Amino acid sequence: PLTQPTSSSSSTNTYTTSSAFFEALSHAGVSHVFVNLGSDHPSIIEAMVLGRTTSSSPSSPSTFPQIITCPNEMVAMSMADGYARLTNQPQAVIVHVDVGTQGLGAAVHNSSAGRAPVLVFAGISPITIEGELRGSRTEYIHWIQDVPDQKQIVGQYCRYAAELKTGVNVKQMVNRALQFARSQPQGPVYLCGSREVMEMEIPRYEVEQRFWNPVELGALSKQAVGEIAGALARAERPLVVTGYAGRNHKVPGALVELANTVKGLRVLDTGGSDMCFPADHPGWLGLRFGNDQSVAEADVILVLDCDVPWIPTQMKPSKEARIFHVDVDPLKQVMPVFYLDAEARYRADPLTVVEQLTEKLKTDEELKKLLEGEDREKRWKVLQEQHKMKLEEIAQRAQPLENGEYGTGHLCRRLRALCPEDTIWAIEAVTNTLFVHDNLQPTLPGSWINCGGGGLGWSGGGALGIKLASEVEAKAKGGKGKFVVQIVGDGTFLFSVPGSVYWIAKRYGIPVLTIVLNNKGWNAPRRSLLLVHPEGLGSKASNADINIEFNPSPDYAGIAKAAAGGDLFAARVDNTADLDRVLKEAIAAVEGGQCAVVDCKVAMGS
Repeated sequence: PLTQPTSSSSSTNTYTTSSAFFEALSHAGVSHVFVNLGSDHPSIIEAMVLGRTTSSSPSSPSTFPQIITCPNEMVAMSMADGYARLTNQPQAVIVHVDVGTQGLGAAVHNSSAGRAPVLVFAGISPITIEGELRGSRTEYIHWIQDVPDQKQIVGQYCRYAAELKTGVNVKQMVNRALQFARSQPQGPVYLCGSREVMEMEIPRYEVEQRFWNPVELGALSKQAVGEIAGALARAERPLVVTGYAGRNHKVPGALVELANTVKGLRVLDTGGSDMCFPADHPGWLGLRFGNDQSVAEADVILVLDCDVPWIPTQMKPSKEARIFHVDVDPLKQVMPVFYLDAEARYRADPLTVVEQLTEKLKTDEELKKLLEGEDREKRWKVLQEQHKMKLEEIAQRAQPLENGEYGTGHLCRRLRALCPEDTIWAIEAVTNTLFVHDNLQPTLPGSWINCGGGGLGWSGGGALGIKLASEVEAKAKGGKGKFVVQIVGDGTFLFSVPGSVYWIAKRYGIPVLTIVLNNKGWNAPRRSLLLVHPEGLGSKASNADINIEFNPSPDYAGIAKAAAGGDLFAARVDNTADLDRVLKEAIAAVEGGQCAVVDCKVAMGS
């Protein structure tokens, strides 16, 4: 029988629900736990100390998850999100009861929309009052933080949310949650448990990890492969629209092979979440948020793992276009309103589908004939010329102004030239995102990671999580992690809680380069205003009049430097003449192990 001593003492031989919880995380492949601790975590703290310091712990100190202290919940969740986005391995976050859960805020939305597998655990107020069980209420706040159903705070954003009601099946509950987090579409999961449950002494036990793998997606049927492949082969203007497919780093290469097989095929990214197709391929159309002329021109469209392929009020396909939708979640089950006029839709693995289509097009004799000949070569040459012209137009638009000012495009071209070739770009540039993508022109799988949702502030913690993951992966192979650059708007930089971000970076030695795009405020609300009221009163009002201007402009780099205790490279650049010099100094600082924040005053519209 299980015993529940009321004594607050514990020993190195005590095996509790919390001990088993961390053991389950470790065995499931969770390497890092990002924590913001509180009064609900005494047994969690005991288990952490035991796990990191003694050989009698459930996991040895070498395999116990690395604990990262995060002074803010948004940053903690964003770090776990960034780590998971790069590695495809779930990470964990521990926060404090209902208030810590609420503190996660927009980060849970980002993890859900961005399909990042993250397990969140929070304690709940003790369920006993008079000392009946270890963990019973001992503080005033335990009454104030007792809420009817804590998991519902974030439940609608999670793939799974549950309360731990006993310790004897905690490993099964953790693994069930992680199965949901890792199954497509991936996303956050939430567990909570009272102090009494987490303090329970339980028998040591094991679960077999081979029984807890995620759900595996399948392939297209033979008939579906033939239908889609035939449509692509016969199309005059075939188009692939994607958004998340590049999360699997094998997909960009597979899409290149498909585009090389169907000469004339173009690929449009309307999500910007991952690097889905390389910019140096003639079929590259870049990133456009649901509004690109290629959508209206196409006669066959394959929507591949994408949430918003087009915005009908801005751009939509021809009525004659044939549309096929292949997705890990074609019904978009968490979106109350979603539909596409697709003649067929399939729940399938994007990589498998692209490989199936390419194989069919290469081996079917009838389709091979359609893809050969002078007309195909002519299409290929036209595509190459259009791609060349597109790159030239982008370069022309990015030219600095005659007065020495520069825009986001020129800044990003200089970053691309000066940073290491395999740099990972963590992007949260909002209204400047298209300028950033056009001029960085990413080509390497995994080299571009954009905020998955609309919860501004992701990139601060996200960039740290990406850098940490890169270092851990490289160290395991005897190498060095990749250079990481965060490109963030000025308003979004403030959302990212820089006081927490740069303290963590200093505390744990996680150097990243942050580029703040300073355009003196939030410009996204103005764009939204003009889309609805192009001739309205607000269209003629100043940014100050519509309350989106930052004047005076904060000292963004100074905020970060203060958070890092003064150990941070901080600079501001207002003109082209100083840009290269400052960027080189900042890059050198980061390569030397120090964070750098460069406040860049950018001109609008370029």
